[in-house]
Amino acid sequence: MTAKVVMYATATCPYCMRAEQLLTERGVDAIEKIRVDENPALRDEMIERSGRRTVPQIYIDGKHVGGFDDLSALDRAGGLTPLLNG
Repeated sequence: MTAKVVMYATATCPYCMRAEQLLTERGVDAIEKIRVDENPALRDEMIERSGRRTVPQIYIDGKHVGGFDDLSALDRAGGLTPLLNG
């Protein structure tokens, strides 16, 4: 079973695109994208939920992973695949 991945993102964010690419390479076939550039209330929700103002903010099965740098570091440390596999 693949974990549920939710990502707060904008349409033009290069780090969002890199995060999506990395997740896809690790076998994620669906990412629920919450577009904060289309709805300011969703940006407020993201900030309240994560404590951060920048995109992407990534959640795997409800666990806050962080942004792209955090995701990449988790992958390099070998922790991303087990998290994705539940």
